[in-house]
Amino acid sequence: MGREWAETIRESAAIATLDEAGSTNDELAQRAVTDAAAWPDLSVVVTDTQTNGRGRLGRVWVAPPGECLAISVLVRPTTPSGQTLDPERFGWLPLLAGAAMTRALRRLTDSAAIDLKWPNDVLTEGRKLSGILSELLPDLSGVVIGAGVNVTVASEGLPTPTSSSLLVLTGQRFDVDAVASAYLREFRPLYDAYLASGGDAERSGLRSEVRGVCGTLGSRVRVELPGGADLVGVARDIDRDGRLVVEDENGRLQSVAAGDVTHLRY
Repeated sequence: MGREWAETIRESAAIATLDEAGSTNDELAQRAVTDAAAWPDLSVVVTDTQTNGRGRLGRVWVAPPGECLAISVLVRPTTPSGQTLDPERFGWLPLLAGAAMTRALRRLTDSAAIDLKWPNDVLTEGRKLSGILSELLPDLSGVVIGAGVNVTVASEGLPTPTSSSLLVLTGQRFDVDAVASAYLREFRPLYDAYLASGGDAERSGLRSEVRGVCGTLGSRVRVELPGGADLVGVARDIDRDGRLVVEDENGRLQSVAAGDVTHLRY
């Protein structure tokens, strides 16, 4: 992979372009912990061959060699006064990344049929193009945000029946560097605005941006809650804390901070 996209991040940021990685999140987290000064805010690890990628809930991200983008961005969020942002505000970061990826893939493909599934999958017609996994650094000073995108995977090589790729969607073979560049170009202004507002998703416009690309809103959903119960209803909103607001079958509104969401087709 090249580094044509490097100008999209800050000059002070570090970049590691790897021929192969087990997990870009693990690679970046290790660097961020062992040599924090050399790996500041917006540093990046990227590869097109990831052999041990992870998704949410312990799932495996299968990536054929050379056909997918795996990119991790380190954020060390600070307020305008230079203080580390309250970790309670970090919950918006996966949604920020999801919005950035959705916007990037829409621009690349010139397709409006790409949406964010709350909180962190990017879908086209119900099939997964991209997944995002965010992980806190042990000292809570920052977050590693990993994203995987199926770029040139042919239909027969897709990891699951509910997966898709940019190649399958458009018939075009996009360059992995172009996808990385498009993502970072969308990520940076959303992140900068969020920091400038002190982590206020409403004032920065982030909440509006996420709502605007989120295909979950208005959909009938089933949410598998952490305790094992299911919540079935219609997704109505994303609240100020980034939680999904679901109107259940009795008309009550419930806010969900975490859970596995399925879009129901009936």
